[in-house]
Amino acid sequence: MNLALKDIAYRRTSFALTALGLGLLFTIVLAMGGVYRGLVDDATLLVNRMGADLWVVQAGTRGPFAEMSRVSVSLADRVRAVPGVARAQAFNTYTIQREHDRKLIRLSTVGLPWEQDRGEWIPLIAGRALRSPHYEMIADVSSGLHIGEKVELAGSLYTVVGLTKWMVSLAGDATAFMTLGDALEVQTYQPPAALRQARARNGGTDKLPPSPRPPAAPSPAESLRGGQVSAVMIYLEPGVAPEEVRARLAQWADISVYTAAEQHQLLIEGVVDKVRRQMGLIRGLLTAISTIIVMLIIYNMTNEKLHDIAMLKLMGARSRMIGGMVLQQAWMLGLLGYGFATLIGRQSFQYFPRRVILTDFDLVFLAALVLFITTLGSVVGIAKAIRVDPNVVLNG
Repeated sequence: MNLALKDIAYRRTSFALTALGLGLLFTIVLAMGGVYRGLVDDATLLVNRMGADLWVVQAGTRGPFAEMSRVSVSLADRVRAVPGVARAQAFNTYTIQREHDRKLIRLSTVGLPWEQDRGEWIPLIAGRALRSPHYEMIADVSSGLHIGEKVELAGSLYTVVGLTKWMVSLAGDATAFMTLGDALEVQTYQPPAALRQARARNGGTDKLPPSPRPPAAPSPAESLRGGQVSAVMIYLEPGVAPEEVRARLAQWADISVYTAAEQHQLLIEGVVDKVRRQMGLIRGLLTAISTIIVMLIIYNMTNEKLHDIAMLKLMGARSRMIGGMVLQQAWMLGLLGYGFATLIGRQSFQYFPRRVILTDFDLVFLAALVLFITTLGSVVGIAKAIRVDPNVVLNG
């Protein structure tokens, strides 16, 4: 005799709804792990995709992702002269929020040095890489932008030529790749009225300044000199150890140098750490709540079958057999709840505003957790079933 099968046979709707409720609870537990994994992946996305061996940032800072860093654009030229450096390019990131098509959009702009990097490494789901030094950008699809759509930034219209998916910043903002010159212009742009006021305060003429639009021709590196970027990325020659180049750069007092692994560590232990601990706490609370709910459900289900259990005892059933049936009932309930959780999760997580990454480990972990919760939750029901007096049947 199996109590769970008996429940399913005689109270299908009630048993299914109970399992569905547990499944929704397990779905939240599953989502907590997936959201954290997505958060870590978003935080380290650019470090992984850019593939730089070393990151050169402002001295004394832990930029460019964990905190703000400003270095001169010309630093890339200095770094290129260091033996062992195959390539060095400026990196700039800056978050903007603009009104577009009567809606607010947030973009994390990333500047790519024109000619040197046209964004051909960026995984696109539609469109193409950058082909013009100005007014083109590749945006993440989460921005709501479409291929060919024009967005006004810094007084100029930028055309979306490529779309990516899941290329977002740590804050979940859609990333927009454009040339470094355009990115710096967007970052430092001031409306003509603001420039006029600034000139007036400095005792200059209030005549309108020249148009902030960059020249139509490709921006030469010289036009960026004097500007500041977030960092400089270093790609080493084959066979050159990062520590070797880093030791040479350590003699420069105006910079700090981090390896890609150290950038990972700065993000995980700094930016993501509190989120990780908070999600871990919520996950622990959900586990405790799930255990208590399973206990209550199994206890109530056992209470409803006291007469049947007493009859079994009167017929000679041992307590071990009675306890085993209650445990089977808890496991069956947990199995259905687990099935509902994985089904709901796979169908709904794609609509979450932040990325939820599920791995085989998450599914195995949830299965083990459900087994633990249902086993622990059945303890109360087993204790109740064992205490049932078989004479209850004889007394009516």
